[in-house]
Amino acid sequence: MNYIFGLIKEIWILLLEMAPYLILGFFIAGLLYIIISKEKIYKHFSRNNLLSIIKASLFGVPLPLCSCGVIPVAAHLRKEGAGKSSTLSFLTSTPTTGVDSIMATYSLLGPLFAVIRPVAAFIGGIVAGSLNSIFDGEKVKKIHEKYSCSICNIDQPHTHSLWEKVKVMFRYGFFDLVEDVWKWLAIGIAAGGMISFFIPEKIISAYLGSSIIAYPVMLAISIPMYVCATGSIPIAASLILKGMSPGAGLIFLIAGPATNTATLSFVGGKLGKKSLIVYLIAIIFTSLAFGILVDQIWYASGKDMALISGGMKMLPQYVKVGSAIILLLLMVRAAFKKHDKKITNKGMVLKVPDMTCNKCVKTIEETLMKVKGVKEVNINLRSKKVEVLGKASRSIIISTIKKAGYSPGKS
Repeated sequence: MNYIFGLIKEIWILLLEMAPYLILGFFIAGLLYIIISKEKIYKHFSRNNLLSIIKASLFGVPLPLCSCGVIPVAAHLRKEGAGKSSTLSFLTSTPTTGVDSIMATYSLLGPLFAVIRPVAAFIGGIVAGSLNSIFDGEKVKKIHEKYSCSICNIDQPHTHSLWEKVKVMFRYGFFDLVEDVWKWLAIGIAAGGMISFFIPEKIISAYLGSSIIAYPVMLAISIPMYVCATGSIPIAASLILKGMSPGAGLIFLIAGPATNTATLSFVGGKLGKKSLIVYLIAIIFTSLAFGILVDQIWYASGKDMALISGGMKMLPQYVKVGSAIILLLLMVRAAFKKHDKKITNKGMVLKVPDMTCNKCVKTIEETLMKVKGVKEVNINLRSKKVEVLGKASRSIIISTIKKAGYSPGKS
């Protein structure tokens, strides 16, 4: 029982430190969702030049999308005419950080990581896009501007009341977004607590305290692994507090969220093998370069722990506890909410194997409902099946799902 209570205590401590900043981050994410319209973002990615690459990387930094959720957005950019280089820049910078993870990074890892992480994401996106532009001479047609409302599915220009915007802002920030990340956030906090409680400090400092060993080890673990930008924070924080090099922790924070097997498959399949190689080189180079930079700054400061430790010490305890309770309630709601619809077999049924999260479900459903002749869409994430009822042809449905960034097959 002592072990159980000790583990729960460490997990609760991590949750208290992260919760206020996560709540603030989810709020800002919802605000960005209604302020920055999709067409304003998409129209800036139309060229394979440095300006488009910088814009793509800059736009990607605050967006709270994981390496899974960013795939359909990147696919949409390509469909609308964005260049490979701009798309790759966006793919690199977006999952590495976001407004929610920036806040959480500060709460557990302090000011140095909170500043370096988004800067690294921005530079990484530019590196990836620029290298791809050098090795890929693709000519991109100018994209046509298309109205896209973040609040409803209507494509014609219109307006919404302030109350409608506020409702959508809170729904997206505190419900939709939490539903997308709760699992990985919970895994990250639990893993951080287990590392903090079970792994002796001597083991971490002995084997991962040296950057020569820690850097390649963290790269090898991070590249194929799926972990979201926020969920990776408590893991890195626990390892650093146990004696791992701060630079190695940053490598995990960059390479882990930026890559996973699904993202690598998407880049290789949709953008080509050259782009995949460039993508990996950019991630490795950026994570190593900024990992070294963090270590050098930390050593130069005399290993000042204030630079790499949580910045929430001045917050009142009731704010931490209240935020933790709210966050837990939101996560529990997300965990028990039923997303899967029943497949009735009354319509056209397709298997979509690369549909992996609720963001994927929402993207496919919203895209298909805009197709003329589609009356109803039933999606079952567990079985990875999409059922479409209506008069739309099979070829149009398949083409629409592909344009959304997915690969439909036979049921």
